[in-house]
Amino acid sequence: MKGLLSVVGLLSGVALLYAWGPPGPAEAAWTSADEEAVREAVLDYVEGVYEVAPERIDRSVHPSLHKLGFLRRPDGSWGTAPMDFEQLRALAGQWNADGHVGDDGRKEVTVLDVLDQTASAKLVAEWGVDYFHLARVDGRWQILNVLWQTPPADG
Repeated sequence: MKGLLSVVGLLSGVALLYAWGPPGPAEAAWTSADEEAVREAVLDYVEGVYEVAPERIDRSVHPSLHKLGFLRRPDGSWGTAPMDFEQLRALAGQWNADGHVGDDGRKEVTVLDVLDQTASAKLVAEWGVDYFHLARVDGRWQILNVLWQTPPADG
């Protein structure tokens, strides 16, 4: 009897999932317009820092941002650097104020995945590599999470 109840429970769970709609391929929601909008959000982020333009952070980053960086210390160990939206905005307002990164600053954006409401992307920038989680908020793609690190020892 116990085995039958487990099977009934499993079938009920599957039926509930299908009530929300049958699973489909993730790629079905990936449009070139969404991919371009995700790319533009990441470019606003990096160019906001490079161009000392914090208003671009306002446009592309959600106020509830969670950002965590891993930095290589001189002794070879790794330290962490958490950052919130206000800290990122302040950083964008001063990081390149001296112009040490010119117009040719590295900014290689790769859109990794786009669904209806969520997306992920990768950025290779002057400071290292950033991985992004984005969400469509009020019809606009915004960055919610960033995980980054300075370049690896061999890179």
